Amino acid sequence: MTTWTEQPTPGDIEAVVRHYFHLLRTGRIPDVEQFVDDHPTRHVLTALWTATHTDDSPTAGRWGQDLSWLGELHLAAFRWGHTTSHVSIEITHGARTLDVALGFWIKPTGTGWTLTGPATYW
Repeated sequence: MTTWTEQPTPGDIEAVVRHYFHLLRTGRIPDVEQFVDDHPTRHVLTALWTATHTDDSPTAGRWGQDLSWLGELHLAAFRWGHTTSHVSIEITHGARTLDVALGFWIKPTGTGWTLTGPATYW
């Protein structure tokens, strides 16, 4: 989990989110789960699968065993809230922006600031 001793800049946060997404895309799920506080990884994987595939996909039901499909996802845009305490990321699959985005929060703790999430936004 990343902790900043000083309040992070948007650039600091974007760098961490990009690294999180890289770990996710390469199927390094144990690393993803250690990277941010509050890691609903199965929920994230389910949402991304649902947004990228139809129920009649030949790999339906096996998406949890073969994570190679994650490599087809790409970061599209960072969308910041009116304060810099929340950011959501848009994701593409091929040329299509997915109907789901991942949201992260920057929260103060007793030792600094941490990145929490992601939540899924439909």
